[in-house]
Amino acid sequence: MASSKEYLYFILEQLSDLDDISYRPMMGEYIIYYRGKIIGGIYDDRLLVKKTKSALEYMPSAVCARPYDGAKEMLSVDEVNGKELLTKLFKTMYDELPPR
Repeated sequence: MASSKEYLYFILEQLSDLDDISYRPMMGEYIIYYRGKIIGGIYDDRLLVKKTKSALEYMPSAVCARPYDGAKEMLSVDEVNGKELLTKLFKTMYDELPPR
């Protein structure tokens, strides 16, 4: 199932307090970039972020999920209604992300 543009726009609005958020469509899904680094994506209308040490510390009860068969596990972000939570999560993760 492909992700909807409505869900993408909802997530982008939740991330609107951050500078330099962008996305790229890929096979019906969306890769999310923060300041030029891939931080996660939207897969089947779910926000998944890379499994970093800081993300695990910030969301200790997060469930691991695979965006598609054969992909690395990512963390499912269940609390997408909190702009402040998402903003802090992305800022916390940034330094651990590899360059683009």
